[in-house]
Amino acid sequence: DVLRRQVLYGDLRSGALPAEAELVREFGASRNTVREALALLRAEGLIERCPGVGTHAVAEKYPHGLERLLGLAETLREHGEVANEVRLTGLITPSREISSRLGTPGGEPVVYIERIRRLNGLPLSLDLTYIPRDLGEPLLAEDLVRNDIFVLLERIAGQPLGRAEVMLEAVNADPHSAATLDAPRGAALLMLERLTHLSDGRPVDLEFIRFRGDRITMSGSMSRA
Repeated sequence: DVLRRQVLYGDLRSGALPAEAELVREFGASRNTVREALALLRAEGLIERCPGVGTHAVAEKYPHGLERLLGLAETLREHGEVANEVRLTGLITPSREISSRLGTPGGEPVVYIERIRRLNGLPLSLDLTYIPRDLGEPLLAEDLVRNDIFVLLERIAGQPLGRAEVMLEAVNADPHSAATLDAPRGAALLMLERLTHLSDGRPVDLEFIRFRGDRITMSGSMSRA
């Protein structure tokens, strides 16, 4: 775990790792234990071991904070360009659960939006979004390719977003998610479920976002007070 963090965020990022003998001394571990740790990092796609060359970091995870309510482009703007591929939009008849979460009458259509989000050209997330009809239909006339939905929703609603309830869990990539995210079927994904409210408390955006687990990391700070 310590070595993984150094590879992703520390001095070892995008560079050469120390020799096995140096890692044995640093961690006070046996050579076999060090080799097993390096094999785990290689299986995760974080390092590559080349005979006669050494071990190098080859992947980078992007940080996604959990302390502020931001769209993906706002969150990752320091790390590159987020591009949106809109795969599907339209009115659907939602399940009772979705109607209840959004506070809409049962059976009333809502707007559904499915997007692939890419960072620097690589698939990062598959976003499934449900929005009440009165806000969602005007949203469909906006540029969903170049804008975060959060920014557009605030403009349409005429007020800022206020808060969101978030749940994060690990899931395996189903065939649809694997194909759209260019990930192996059954690969580990981070699934973020988020219900966002306007500043007046109205729920307006229910999202199920599947992130490639090898390209994103979630972070935040906590207080015991």
